[in-house]
Amino acid sequence: QPGYLFIPFGIYQPDEVTKSRRKYLSDDIPLIYAEIDRVDAEAKTVSLVDGRVLPYDQLVIASGVTPRPDQTPGMDDEGSWYDTVFDFYTHAGAIALAEKLKTWEGGRLVVNIVEMPIKCPVAPLEFTFLADSFFIEKGMRDKVEIVYVTPLDAAFTKPIAAKAFGTMLEDKGVRLEPEFMLERVDTETKALVSYDEREVPYDLLVTIPLNMGADFVARSGLGNELNLVPVDKQTLQSRKFDSIFVLGDANDIPASKAGSVAHFEIEGFVENFLDHIAGKPMTHKFDGHANCFIETGHGKAMLIDFNYETEPLPGKFPVPGVGPMSLLKETKLNHMGKLAFRWAYWNVLLPGRPMPLSADMSMAGKEKVGV
Repeated sequence: QPGYLFIPFGIYQPDEVTKSRRKYLSDDIPLIYAEIDRVDAEAKTVSLVDGRVLPYDQLVIASGVTPRPDQTPGMDDEGSWYDTVFDFYTHAGAIALAEKLKTWEGGRLVVNIVEMPIKCPVAPLEFTFLADSFFIEKGMRDKVEIVYVTPLDAAFTKPIAAKAFGTMLEDKGVRLEPEFMLERVDTETKALVSYDEREVPYDLLVTIPLNMGADFVARSGLGNELNLVPVDKQTLQSRKFDSIFVLGDANDIPASKAGSVAHFEIEGFVENFLDHIAGKPMTHKFDGHANCFIETGHGKAMLIDFNYETEPLPGKFPVPGVGPMSLLKETKLNHMGKLAFRWAYWNVLLPGRPMPLSADMSMAGKEKVGV
């Protein structure tokens, strides 16, 4: 999924971000391709839409979140969806947007976040920065007005990061429309309409729709209003059922819905899960650790590293004082690190090989600064 960001700009091709799931699982692990109807947590069963029922002793839910354009009136109207309104959070959406950008002659490009939380919270900013770079390289930046529309009060909401990068949108000639709570998309007038009746017109809308958990979570009575399952933020165990654990985007922990978070969760979870099924106390506490590369265009990127308690700070990563990556700085090396992640994803993360990074965030190499 991190590769979807690059498809609209021709940096990655669609076939570079897909592989077989079966390839990454041991032959000893049965793999069932089916839609889940519901979970009966009392009976400890998972019912599939095709009628099969799978009993369990322990259940791990890792069903993620998906964009739901159907939840915003007008967004996915026939005739505008994938014509003047696009997403890039899906494989199909990224491909359709790539085709659109090949021939788009310019106008008002609006990048909009409907509501938080979303997968990879920095991806909309990355798209905006890459779009600026893309149109400059095509020699048509003067023909494109870019507007960034967010429900948040700023593009960067962590104070130290905001101090370091708060003017980046302005520096790139991008207009910011903060605290915009989208009520509907008016596809006839081509405008976003907020609940307080503000309007933002567009020629081309790239939206990040409401992200929601799987529908079976709602049918099973396991989730909140966004179909996210409430869990203990340190052990990832369901607050209602001790035989259910929820990993990655599907849970409601107050951390970024990012691939790094899912990865760091898993390292401690495996240890805890083995203790849990052995009847021992779970002693590993997940600290909300996340790190994210942020593409800024023109072959550069930023890097942030933080957790539940500590916001992004400047410094060196992953080796204190050495790096080679720089935190809270825009560098070419950070961009190379972002691109190198694709190799690590396929060859290290998915096969389950260890990464040379601690699951817990370290303060080593970070500079303690004030706002």
